[in-house]
Amino acid sequence: MKFTDATANVAVVGASGGIGGAVVQHLNDDPSVGRIYAFSRTATGAVDGKIHHLPIDFLDEESLADSALIASAEKPLDLVFAATGILHREPDLRPEKTMQQLSMHAMSEVFNINTIGPALLAKHFLPTMRRNGKSVFAVLSARVGSISDNRLGGWVSYRASKAALNMVIKTLSIEQARRRPESIVVALHPGTVDTALSEPFSAGVAAHALFTPQHSAACLLSVIDGLSVADSGGFFAWDGKAIEY
Repeated sequence: MKFTDATANVAVVGASGGIGGAVVQHLNDDPSVGRIYAFSRTATGAVDGKIHHLPIDFLDEESLADSALIASAEKPLDLVFAATGILHREPDLRPEKTMQQLSMHAMSEVFNINTIGPALLAKHFLPTMRRNGKSVFAVLSARVGSISDNRLGGWVSYRASKAALNMVIKTLSIEQARRRPESIVVALHPGTVDTALSEPFSAGVAAHALFTPQHSAACLLSVIDGLSVADSGGFFAWDGKAIEY
């Protein structure tokens, strides 16, 4: 990737997941990246070359604040990539097929992870981005979070949490532009990826449309590389095409 700094400082949150792990590996192979803070719930603090595997509790704001300070202690961040989210968890959390399946407990958990967590992550990480030159804060959203693209219904909690995330990104991009005019804040749709998140729902997906995490990560990093300030606040698919909110 083309970074302002020849030894870019980057953070990946959700680095133990399929897409997050693939993003870390792609960045590790990039000679222009100097250090990678790979945050996940299961990290042990180990250091592997330029990768620093560090623990984070996505639902604990103090943990998010501490993580932001650690990642930016030596230099500002050039890229923050948040690869977090929840769609299902056995046996009690599944995408709703009808409104009768809505649950206050399940809906609250989905919003906590898909919307509130990324919003608080942005609260603490956006101020650590570089002041001069391009920097990118990117979060994984989903095409099903597009209100204008919703023609099938269902999946109320997941759709609504991602739609809300898109609004968070749009809103924070405006505030970020006032403080860091060259900073870019975006939501990204990774495609349908062969990960634990999509596995129960990918049986009917054509082979050519089911991406490996490595392919999706490469596409998303390519999209990030091509972003300009004019794109901040936008929602983009893995192929670089804008998605309507």
